[in-house]
Amino acid sequence: MIKNGKRKTYTEIYTLGQHIPMSAHKVRRVIDQIRGRSYEETIMVLDLMPYRACYPILKLIYSAAANASHNMGFNEANLVISKAEVNEGTTVKRLKPRARGRRYLIKRPTCHITIVLKDISLCEEVSEYDMSFYNF
Repeated sequence: MIKNGKRKTYTEIYTLGQHIPMSAHKVRRVIDQIRGRSYEETIMVLDLMPYRACYPILKLIYSAAANASHNMGFNEANLVISKAEVNEGTTVKRLKPRARGRRYLIKRPTCHITIVLKDISLCEEVSEYDMSFYNF
């Protein structure tokens, strides 16, 4: 069946990193700093931050930008981080031997990071088109 009508424009690209061996709380303090920033500004901020969580986030942002430029043809200068969230993943449980034959449970938390990049140049074109419809 052929549908007539407007073609949906995709302006967002997302990347999901799963089972990253780090606490979600520690990753959230970095994610809160980069939410809403542009791509270049985010790269500079993450390079200068001293936290261990910056490296996996940086890899995800590089991956999302590469997908946006290669698959969708977006320009990296127009990309903005529209949504960034962190969810808790599974907890890996290990047993460590202790004194007098006892054991101690070690919990190693993991997290899932979702990064969504949006091309603001396409969003402006769509919003200008929508607003021109309502001009009287």
